[in-house]
Amino acid sequence: MNRIYLLFLLGIILTSNVFAQDLDLLDDDEPTTDYTMATFKTNRVVNGHSIETVAKREFDFKISHRFGFVNGGVYDLFGLDQATMRMGGDFGITDNLNIGIGRSNEAKTYDGFVKYKFLRQATGAKKTPITAAWVSHIGVTTQRWTQPQRENLFSSRLHYTHQLLIARKMTEGLSIQLSPTLVHKNLVDSAQRSNDILSIGIGVRQKLTNRISINGEYFYVVPDQLEQDKINSLSLGFDIETGGHVFQLFFTNAAAPFEKGFITDTKARWLDGDIRFGFNIARIFNF
Repeated sequence: MNRIYLLFLLGIILTSNVFAQDLDLLDDDEPTTDYTMATFKTNRVVNGHSIETVAKREFDFKISHRFGFVNGGVYDLFGLDQATMRMGGDFGITDNLNIGIGRSNEAKTYDGFVKYKFLRQATGAKKTPITAAWVSHIGVTTQRWTQPQRENLFSSRLHYTHQLLIARKMTEGLSIQLSPTLVHKNLVDSAQRSNDILSIGIGVRQKLTNRISINGEYFYVVPDQLEQDKINSLSLGFDIETGGHVFQLFFTNAAAPFEKGFITDTKARWLDGDIRFGFNIARIFNF
């Protein structure tokens, strides 16, 4: 009787092991989805947004500077005597939904935005070739009216920007982003000018090391929409990650650190030497 009991117990143990192994094999065969990470180092390419978002309950505090023209020479300390700046931050409501606010000394502009990432590049069970996000931005200038004696409307201070961000991490080191953009100005300087301005941004990131990458950004405005003295924005720079900080050091022909400014109001020309040195500093706080 004891032998029968032992044989019965041994059979149960062997059957359990085989069944557990079968479950492990089934789990191994189940397809998984691998999402692409770190298409860009931070949530800005240079001036404009990248498809990256801040994680839920994180606050990304940013300080952005664009100095004067480098060709100002030693007298202006190569542009460091003049500067435009923006101070603000991005907050993660969810991992894919962000809001942000900021204030720039360029036209004393306050701005805010909503950013939603609705697609993520992935391989495996769910194949998605791109990452995509939408950004809607509003800005209001608060500098004094140049002609206070005339009737001035608050609505004339407002401008809006809407962007579709489409990016793909081509290789482990190379990422490319396209940013079709619409800027709307409530007030333009001539009746012959449209209030709506169409452009497309191109952003490129090439990783050099695990902590350093080189970035390029260009915003092409559809012809015949801007005044003759306005020009497209071009920026080149480096991202440097140091623990909780990301430093972005760059050269650009744009002065304004917000979308309407650097897309539609840039006047400086690279070929004339009108290049500005600038930097963005980002610090993440977790709540």
